[in-house]
Amino acid sequence: MLSRTADHLYWMSRYTERAENTARMLSVSYETAMLPRSIRDVERDWHSVLSISELVPSFMERYRTVNRETVLEFMVSDEVNPSSIFACLKAARENARAVRGALTTESWETQNQTWLALQHDFGRDVWKKDPAQFFEWVKYRSHLWRGVSLGTMLKDEALHFVRLGTFVERADNTARLLDVKFHAIERDYHGVQRGRGAASFDFYHWSALLRSVSAFEVYRKVYRDVITPERVAELLMLRADMPRSLLASMREVVKNLDRVGNDHSQETQRKAGRLLADLQYGRIDEILTTGLHAYLTQFLDRVNDLGSGISRDFLMPS
Repeated sequence: MLSRTADHLYWMSRYTERAENTARMLSVSYETAMLPRSIRDVERDWHSVLSISELVPSFMERYRTVNRETVLEFMVSDEVNPSSIFACLKAARENARAVRGALTTESWETQNQTWLALQHDFGRDVWKKDPAQFFEWVKYRSHLWRGVSLGTMLKDEALHFVRLGTFVERADNTARLLDVKFHAIERDYHGVQRGRGAASFDFYHWSALLRSVSAFEVYRKVYRDVITPERVAELLMLRADMPRSLLASMREVVKNLDRVGNDHSQETQRKAGRLLADLQYGRIDEILTTGLHAYLTQFLDRVNDLGSGISRDFLMPS
């Protein structure tokens, strides 16, 4: 496969996954902002949304105040922000258009229809009337495109690069979400009195984190008990049967890397395999003892290095 084609397929899927992840993150923040909390805590929550994507400096250049309206505007419809939902879906559609011949008709039409519907709704500011419904729509369109691609595309290199981009992006986002949200929840927890208030705080905030990755019902099924930070971390990091966990994502990365491997990719495949092994044989108590933030920071550095290796070995030069 031409590196140009692989590049478009890889980034098409990364941008689609990024749009979905952003919608998930904003949906949870939008809902938790309605809980009885201090204005300062609400502002910190919206600030954490920017921190997850490392967008605080670029946001402050364009907006003076961190609040629900400005953050939603920046993360949903700001064309200058490359990580906004609008910019991601536009980039995904442009990459898909460049490689229409490598996609099935159904896969291309799903991407194109998503973009056309988005333009129509943004022209009328529909998303502002009901942000929660808009976020659900973004997630649905991502699920639809992924399902259509899996159900119609030949299982060849084109699909492997699509899957590779999806799971590299998913691993990166889940780690970022865990790192920032765990820190924010633990910080806010110090301001909550022990007793009933603390119990309510635990339930609403940990369940919100789980819902952001569609894991609330999964948690209940797996653990059948109260929500605890240790089990949340274990579920989202080390459970192979949790679709959006770090382990599940890295398994897919390694599998698809092996299928497109070439004479120059051995080092990249080795790094991916070692990262997967660390997750497969890791224990959550050991990770928490050494420090969750330190572990996730190192994981993100390794995923970023892995992405650079994939670009170097398979894709167009930067």
